[in-house]
Amino acid sequence: MDKKRENFVRLAEQRTNRALKEIRLIGNLSNRSAYLPSDEDVKKIFRALQKEIDAAKARFGDAESGGETLFKL
Repeated sequence: MDKKRENFVRLAEQRTNRALKEIRLIGNLSNRSAYLPSDEDVKKIFRALQKEIDAAKARFGDAESGGETLFKL
């Protein structure tokens, strides 16, 4: 494998695994005995996640991304 491919595979695996772990932690917020999210809070979380996934997918297709934004409830 060439160096660019090796770097891509290494970083893609690390970053994807880190993102999956963080998404699982977001899922832990569904524990109603510990947290009290509103339906609107949940919608905002998943809209923000979907927006970033869509932007990342678009970048792979050489389309313009939506830019970096910070999430806030």
